[in-house]
Parts: sequence; structure tokens; C-alpha cells
Amino acid sequence: MDRSYSLRSVDSRSQTLGVVGAGSMGAGIAELALARGLAVVLIDASEAALTLARERIEAGLQRSADRGRLSTADATEVSKRLETGAELDALTDCDFVIEAIAESLETKRQVFARLSAICPPPTLLATNTSSLRVSAVAAGLPDRERIVGLHFFNPATRMKLVEVIGGMESDARSVAQAVALAERLGKKVIQARDGIGFLVNRSARPYVGEALRLVQEGVASFEQVDRICRLAGGFRMGPFELADLIGVDVNLEITESFWFQSYGEPRWRPSPIQAQLVAAGRLGRKVGAGFYAYSEDGRPHREPDPEPLLAGGGDGRIVVVNGNSDLARFIRRAATEASFDVRGPDDLPWLTVETDPTPTPPRAVPTTSAILCAGMALRERGTVDGACGFHLLGPAEQSRLVEVTSADSTGAASRERTVEFFNALGFHVEEVGDAPGMVLGRIVSQLVNEAAFCLEEGVAGAGDIDDGARLGLNYPRGPIEWSQAAGLDHVRAVLHGLERWRGEERYRMSPLLAVSASLAA
Repeated sequence: MDRSYSLRSVDSRSQTLGVVGAGSMGAGIAELALARGLAVVLIDASEAALTLARERIEAGLQRSADRGRLSTADATEVSKRLETGAELDALTDCDFVIEAIAESLETKRQVFARLSAICPPPTLLATNTSSLRVSAVAAGLPDRERIVGLHFFNPATRMKLVEVIGGMESDARSVAQAVALAERLGKKVIQARDGIGFLVNRSARPYVGEALRLVQEGVASFEQVDRICRLAGGFRMGPFELADLIGVDVNLEITESFWFQSYGEPRWRPSPIQAQLVAAGRLGRKVGAGFYAYSEDGRPHREPDPEPLLAGGGDGRIVVVNGNSDLARFIRRAATEASFDVRGPDDLPWLTVETDPTPTPPRAVPTTSAILCAGMALRERGTVDGACGFHLLGPAEQSRLVEVTSADSTGAASRERTVEFFNALGFHVEEVGDAPGMVLGRIVSQLVNEAAFCLEEGVAGAGDIDDGARLGLNYPRGPIEWSQAAGLDHVRAVLHGLERWRGEERYRMSPLLAVSASLAA
């Protein structure tokens, strides 16, 4: 194959980007390119999809004008650089072509076979696939050295990140061309390895995947999981709200792709709950119903989150907080500020709070007590008759909610005092089922574990993993940063506890996580 052609500059404002697929992602990429000075040819076999895409693009450009980013005249002029059509042949003279169609390997290969024939070098050919290997898309095609992955995140006009992925036969020239194009479009670029889900989608799998398992096991409802992730974890959207936004069918399709490509990796097992929703036609916001119901009149799909609580009301009551962790020190400080009298273990307290994630052996505790359930479920904690369980994940000072759980032996006094205590510290309380790590602990520990596997396998470095989570997924912090805030001992305790509690390989720990003092090193 001739690799002597010159690299076309991406600085010229007269260049043209071709986009195949006029769905939400394709339309978003087209709008972004238009706003950044490129001409765009948008192709889709559906005339209705093209009409809707043009309407979306023009509306988006008008919003930019309304916000002062463009003049109204500029928005009108920019929209004139958009051409639409149904035939791939219209892309012959494009400088770059990005495919943004459904995640079907066969269909994508058909598209690229045609693009290779009609778009001569040095036209860059890029796939926006989120779960298929670039090498699989390009396999056996002519000029496959110029086929790369250029993975945008939805909505493409707002999300700051793009992953650039070179396949096994992508040449350095094409990868550099893709990086330059993404940077011209104003994106932070992460270069990821050509593996299942690349970096960001792979590291994000546990957010929805573990949430589905929690509901399947009856630990919490999907509304509770979402509320806990928002209030305790600081996520902008809970996993089920996010699945509805992405499309329940799209998320299932990606999960099944992960499962198939990995030959049944237990961490990526699809959920029957999601499959049932898809079978019932509840595909998310786009059809008005998914995990939530969406009304056409714009009414909220859920109740608004409660306002923050004001701390206070300890009234000098004696509490004992056992443990030497950052969490124990935070609870002691917060309890003192809320006017509790924090004393040592020899005093007779109103409530005892145990913060050791994995006591070995489990020690006896007073009957009026709250016990951290990280490495063990409440029912596993030995002589805990009367005790109530709780879970709070670092950074605790940024959380607005504590999870609590009860066992058959939990006394009314422990439960009532645990709720009252954490309310006085300024936390809302969510009562969930009994399990190691409860809800947020399980989800975050699996996010950290997946990140550790990515580090171990050379998928990306710690900085890119965290940038991917924050910029590509809008997470409040990346999994490496979260491992530092929560503490690796806490994360390891939850994973060990889940592997024992559930007896599943799904919760096996990354060897790197098992032995590391820090994942950031």
C-alpha cells in the first residue's frame, strides 16, 4: 500500500467533513464541525432522519447565537455549509469522513468498504464506534492504514473529550491526522488502545452494570440507586436516568457487544432487567418510557432531590466513634460540630459508631450501635445483636446522604438513633438492603477495580483514566482519584466482601489493585 501521500492540514477553513449517520451523534458531530469552520456533508438513507438532523443542527446553531457565541447572521451563514444526502458517493471530495451509525460490525464494514473505494488517500476515514474494535472494522479492507477510531461522547457539541484509537494497521500519519482534527474541533484528546470499549466506555461499564445487579438482588430500587448516586456520590445523573438518556436498547447492545467480544467476562454480563425493558419497547427518553416515564408536557420524571440538611441538634449526647480511618476522623469532627459529646470507648454512649471496614475477628459491639458495612454485610458481623448498618464513602465531606440497613436482629433504638445521628450531621438517610458496600460502595469499588484492570493491561495511564471519566462521562471525579478519597483498604474490603457474599468471579480483584499502595503512582 502506498503510504507516501502527504498529510492534509486541518488548519484550512475550506475543508469538508463527511458524516455518515444522521442520528443524535452524527448530527452533533456535524453541528460541532460547522461551528468550527468546516463544511459538512451529512449522509443517511432516511430522509426523515436527515430532516430531523438539519432541524436539530439549525436549532443548536441558533442557541449558540442566542448565547452570544455566534451572531444570528453567522448562524445562518454556517448552516449554509451543511449539505445532506442519501448516497455515500456524495463524500468523494471530503477531507475527512466519520462514520456514526449503529453498532453493527457487518454494517460498518460495508460502509468502510464503499468509503475506501470512493474516497482517495489522503482522506481520513474514522469510525465513531464505542464498543467494536477498530481493527475488526478495518480488517481486510483496502487502505486500512487510514482507518482509525474517533470516538465522540454525547452530546458531541458539549462533551470535551474525544478518544483517538489506532487499529492494528492504522498508520501513525492517520492517527496524527485524527488527533489534529479532534483538537481543531476543540476537544481534549485521549489516545486509547484498540480493545473492547477502548478506555472510557470500558471503565464506565460498572456504573450501569452494577446498578442493575443491585436492583436484581433487591438491595435497592432503581429510584433509590439513582438518588444515592446523586446525593452520596455527586453524580449529575443516576445510572438509570443515564441509561434512559443513552437509550436502554443502545446500552444493552453495547453490553452484549462487550460480553460477546470478551468471551463471557463475568464483569460485563448483560442484565435480564435491561433485556426485558427492551423487549417491552421501553427504550428510554426517546420513546417516552424506560426505567422512568417521560411526559410530553415536560413534567419531571422524578421527584426533585431534597434540600441539604443543616447540621446540629446533638444536644450534648454522648457518642463513641471507633476506628482510625479518615472516615472515623471525619465523623468525630462532624459530630463535635453538631454538638454531640464525642468520647472514648470506655464511656456509656447514646450511640456507638464502628468504622472499621473489615474487623478481624468481628468484635462485640454495644447493642445501640451503627456499624460500617463495607467488607461485610450486617448479618455477617458476628455479635451485633441490636446493631444497625450504615455505609458512607469518602470523600465524606462532599456527600449529602448516608445509606443504612437493618437485619432481623436490629433494635428499634439502634435504627432510630442511627438515622437521627446522621441527620444531625447534615446527611439525608436512605434505607437499603443488607450487602457489603450497600449501593454506592459497590458501584464505586467496581469502577475502581475496572480502572485497575485498565492500568494493569496498559489500556491507558491513571491521568487519562480520570480525564476520561470527568470529561467524557461527567463523573464528579475519576476512579483513580476516588480510590484515593475512599481509601484502597475500603475498596478492597468491599470487593473481598462481595466475592465472598455473592460467590461470583464478577467481583474478583485486579492483581494490581490487590497489591498497590496507590493506583496513582
